[in-house]
Parts: sequence; structure tokens; C-alpha cells
Amino acid sequence: MKNFICLVLLSVTLSSCYQSERNCHKFKTGVFEFKTLVNGELETTQFIRNDSIEIELYKNKRDTAYIRWVNDCQYILTSKNPKNRSEKKPIQMRILTTKENTYKFSYNIVGETKTQEGQVTKISELK
Repeated sequence: MKNFICLVLLSVTLSSCYQSERNCHKFKTGVFEFKTLVNGELETTQFIRNDSIEIELYKNKRDTAYIRWVNDCQYILTSKNPKNRSEKKPIQMRILTTKENTYKFSYNIVGETKTQEGQVTKISELK
């Protein structure tokens, strides 16, 4: 019984020490890349982000969005030039974990509960 209690205490101690890294500040600016499967094909999007603007390049088309940071790990994207009603809806982005030059994130349209997740790689700093 004594060994069991020691094992439980050791397990609790070790698991409470583990916390996923969230160094979100280093991902506020830079050049980034996002890859995802679209209709079974791997698609790549690159984007440049400074503190208040994000410029996305996808299939040789540019799209610009305003960024409003809620905190170091959460921001709202709003399209600068929406082309239709759905593009007018802001998107809430949350950085969930960070590791070296990548971060995992979740996102959803503001006001909706359905979320999706992805991973972004930071390619370089802004020049």
C-alpha cells in the first residue's frame, strides 16, 4: 500500500510539472507557411504578419486582413476587402502550443462554435 501511494504521488507530481510550451510572442510577426489537404491534395499558403496586418498568398492571389490581438496567444482576423458576405465575418485564431518554429492553432468564425485546427511553420523573420 505504501508503494502504491508513493507511485500515485510521483505520477501526480510528474504530470503536474508537464506543461505544453506557449511562447506565442515570437509568432506575432514574420513569414509563415500553412499546409493543408484540400480535396485530397496538399495545398500551401504563405503569409506575412506584422503586428496589425496579415497578407496571405494562396494560388498566386493576395488577401489582406487586419489583426486585433486579444492577448499574446489569441487574435481576430478581419478581411480588409471582403468580396462577399462570408468574407465579412471575422475569424478568431488561438495559438494552442508552440515548439521551436511551429505552432498549433485552432480557429473559428466569431460567433460560431465549430472550430478547426492546424499547424503553422515560421519560415523567417520580417526583413
